[in-house]
Amino acid sequence: MPQEIAADTAKETAKALPKPLALTLGEPAGIGPDITLQAWQRRDAFALPAFYLLGDPALLAARAGLLGLDVPIAEVQPEQAASRFADALPVAPTGDRATALPGRPDASSAKCVIASIRQAVADVSAGRASAVVTNPLAKSVLYRAGFRHPGHTEFLAELATREGQVPQPVMMLWSPVLAVVPVTIHVPLREAIEQLSSPLITSTARIVASSLRRHFGLARPRIAVSGLNPHAGEYGTIGTEDDHIIAPAIATLRNEGLDVRGPLPADTMFHAAARASYDCALCMYHDQALIPIKTLAFDEGVNVTLGLPFIRTSPDHGTAFDIAGSGRADPGSLIAALKLAARMAASSSNT
Repeated sequence: MPQEIAADTAKETAKALPKPLALTLGEPAGIGPDITLQAWQRRDAFALPAFYLLGDPALLAARAGLLGLDVPIAEVQPEQAASRFADALPVAPTGDRATALPGRPDASSAKCVIASIRQAVADVSAGRASAVVTNPLAKSVLYRAGFRHPGHTEFLAELATREGQVPQPVMMLWSPVLAVVPVTIHVPLREAIEQLSSPLITSTARIVASSLRRHFGLARPRIAVSGLNPHAGEYGTIGTEDDHIIAPAIATLRNEGLDVRGPLPADTMFHAAARASYDCALCMYHDQALIPIKTLAFDEGVNVTLGLPFIRTSPDHGTAFDIAGSGRADPGSLIAALKLAARMAASSSNT
């Protein structure tokens, strides 16, 4: 079961982090600026590692004024972020303006949003930052500005492409009580079933196991694999995918020495005793994975992209246009994402 970082351990992790975290702007009309400002204000209470925002300093200053938050803004280069973090929120300008007002998204800020993501990846790749943490973005807004990727994950995978080799990004949702990975993600359920294959399950599980060893310090990760059909197919009487697709993948993984078991009925995988028996649940489709974690840890969940050559985490929520600029946004998930990114980066530097 995933373990929360104790307060003392979090302080040690923050001190051990070799470089600051690069935080992207996200959708400027959403709550990204709000929770960024609030997270910085709570940096001491939560022993947060140093981070800097990539974006428009004027937007952050304006949002702080709107919210009545006493948050000084320091324009910095990434190398200066750690030294300024104690006294001001470091912001590394991308050179583009972000002019959208809270709750009123428009395409005028898309260039700044995209530049923020590109620069964050460039900073990590160049060793100026330890990890990328992304604020929520609004894909519909970016689409109107010509953005051609389904979302953050696919764009990050393209930015991580090296010598024509595109990595397989794997989405993990992590919380102190549960970690889940959906094998298929943002596709209709009918297409998810069509996409499901033994090779996809095995490649996903390998990435999960490798990441749990490298970034979470688990020498022998325990992975529980769900079935697709009710009762994991009930020996083929409620569908054959569990026997013909999932079980062979599990056999292959076990032959490779991985601690993998299943296919397990999804309706009995997520109670407390069951969760104690594994480190991550590998599920067959989006809702099968996300419903339990959002039920158990809605405000503490972190979206982690595995399989990239750098660490990326994100709050497990959207832009919340309806409360942007109101002071009602909860920074809990962003704080969790920053802490987890620091933990993963520190673990990687020790391997």
